[in-house]
Amino acid sequence: MAEIVRMPKLSDTMTDGTVAAWHKKVGDKVKSGELLAEIETDKATMEFESYVDGTLLYIGVQKGETVAVDALLAVFGKEGEDVSAIVAAEGAAPAAKEEAPVTAAPAPKAPVAEAPKAVVAQAPVAAAHSPAAAPIPFNDGRMRVSPLAKKLAEDKGLPLQYIPGSGDGGRIVRRDIDAFMAGASIQSASAVESYTEENVSQMRKTIARRLAESKFTAPHFYLTMEINMGRAVEARAAMNAATGSKVSFNDMVVKATALALKQHPKVNSSWQGDTIRYNHHVHMGIAVAVEEGLLVPVVRFADTKTLAQINQEVKTFAEKAKSKKLQPSDWEGNTFTISNLGMFGIEEFTAIVNPPDACILAVGAIREVPVVKNGMVVPGHTMKLTLSCDHRVVDGASGSAFLQTLKAMLEEPVLMFI
Repeated sequence: MAEIVRMPKLSDTMTDGTVAAWHKKVGDKVKSGELLAEIETDKATMEFESYVDGTLLYIGVQKGETVAVDALLAVFGKEGEDVSAIVAAEGAAPAAKEEAPVTAAPAPKAPVAEAPKAVVAQAPVAAAHSPAAAPIPFNDGRMRVSPLAKKLAEDKGLPLQYIPGSGDGGRIVRRDIDAFMAGASIQSASAVESYTEENVSQMRKTIARRLAESKFTAPHFYLTMEINMGRAVEARAAMNAATGSKVSFNDMVVKATALALKQHPKVNSSWQGDTIRYNHHVHMGIAVAVEEGLLVPVVRFADTKTLAQINQEVKTFAEKAKSKKLQPSDWEGNTFTISNLGMFGIEEFTAIVNPPDACILAVGAIREVPVVKNGMVVPGHTMKLTLSCDHRVVDGASGSAFLQTLKAMLEEPVLMFI
C-alpha cells in the first residue's frame, strides 16, 4: 500500500520548506533511515531521512520549489503501483506515466522550478521605438559666454544652451565646457540600467516576519550606558598571556551579562500573554551573521561556564552556522540575546528584541579615547552598550539597575570570578 511522505516541520518556527536537493529519484528503492533529501528551513539546510521502506513512486516538490509544512513531498509504495489517485486527492500535479519497470523520474506537466537564480535585466536609457525626452535648456534666452568657451563649444559641437554657467551672472566659461564633456563621458560609459533579483530565502522570510512582529507588537524602549573598559583590556591581555587562550571581549560581555541576569531576573524574562515568565536559568542567545541573514545559537547556562568554555562554544556555533549545520537544539530556548557589531567598528546601535526574550543587548566597539582619571585626562578605552527592552515586561528602573550591575562587572572583571 502506498505511503505519503509530507514536508516535515524541522524547526519550531518553520511554516514552509524548500527542497535544496534530492538524493533519490523516482524508481529508487529506499530503506528507512536512508538520506532522502535536503530541506532548507528558516534556520538552516537540514538532511531529511526517509522513515518508510519502499520504492519512490512520485516526487511532489522539485528541487528549488517551496511548499507549506505537511504538503505532499513524496509517495512510496510497491514497484509499478499506481498512485495517480493519491496524487489527485492531494491536489498535486499527476505523475507522468512510466513504462514498467520505473527507472527514471516522471516528467511533471507543470514546469520544474529551478533553484533561485540571479536575474539580470538591462535596458538602454532610450529605447529604439521611444525617443528620449528632450533635455531642459539652462540658457533659453540671451547667453553669456566667454570667447574661449564659445570657441571650444563650436569646435566640439556642443549645445551651449544646455551647459550651465558658473561664471559671473551665469556666464559660461572654459571649466563649464570641461565639466560638461566629463559628464557626457561618464553618462556614455554608464548608459545601461541594470539590476539583479534573487528569491527571498526561507531564513530571510522568517527574519522579516519575526522581527516585524517583535517591533510592531512589543513596545520597545532603549537604555544606553558607556563602560570604561580599561581594566577589561588589561585583564584580557593577562588571561590570554597566562593561559595561552584567546578569550575575546565578546566572551567577557557574555559572561558578565549572564551573571548580571542572575541578579536581575526581571530582565531575563518573556511576555507570555496572560503571564510573564521569569527564567531562573540563563540561556544566552548569540547573534551570528551568515550570508543569508542572522542566526542566534544559544549558550546554555552561560552563568556557570568559564570564559574559555564560552569562547569555544561561540566559535563552534559560528562555524556550524556558516556551514548550515546548526540543529534546532542549537538555537532554541534563549532567555536573553546579545548582538555585537563592535568588530565592524560600529560604536553604538539599537537592536530589535528577539522573541521570546524581553530584552536584547547591543554591543558597540571599544574605542581608545581621552578619559578623566583622578582629575587628569589620560588615554582610556570605552564601550557603549544599548539595552532594548519590551516595556510590557521590563521598566526603565529594572533595565537601568541591570546595566549598572553589568557596568560594575566589566569595569572590575575580578567581580566575575568572586
